[in-house]
This record gives sequence, structure tokens and C-alpha cells, in this order.
Amino acid sequence: MSDPVSWFLIEHGWKVVDADGKEIGHVEEALGDGDIFSGVVVATGLFGTPRWVSADDVTEINEGSVHLRLRGDQIKQLEEYVRPEPA
Repeated sequence: MSDPVSWFLIEHGWKVVDADGKEIGHVEEALGDGDIFSGVVVATGLFGTPRWVSADDVTEINEGSVHLRLRGDQIKQLEEYVRPEPA
């Protein structure tokens, strides 16, 4: 595994790995405010609903992957991500 990296480097398409080490989806978007990381939007399948994963549930960020403290079944129960309307 590569060294941890900053959340600023997270890109669309990076793999998302659950607590069991299984790839469960990919990053749609990483969100934060200034230097504060809020979390990631995770797509769990071709037609799956994007889910919001709080920064508190992210255990490690490596080049190309985001690792979570949640299992795959827990991720499916997370809040659906709804993109805010433009102001």
C-alpha cells in the first residue's frame, strides 16, 4: 500500500475500500471547506445511488484509493447524496 496522501488529491474514479478490504465503489466527489475535509460521495454501482460518507468514516487516503471504517452493508444504509441546487 502506498503512503497516505491529502484529501486535496482525491480524484473522481478513485476506488473506495470498505473495512473488510473489499472494493465497494468509486469516488464521485470529495468535499471540504478550505483545509477541512468533510467527506466523499461514493458511487457503489453502475446504477447505484451515490452515498455520502463523512470524513469521520474515512480511515486512510492513499494514491488512488479511499479506505473506510464501514462495511459494504453499512454503506448501503448511508444517506443518499443529493447535490445542492446552485445559488
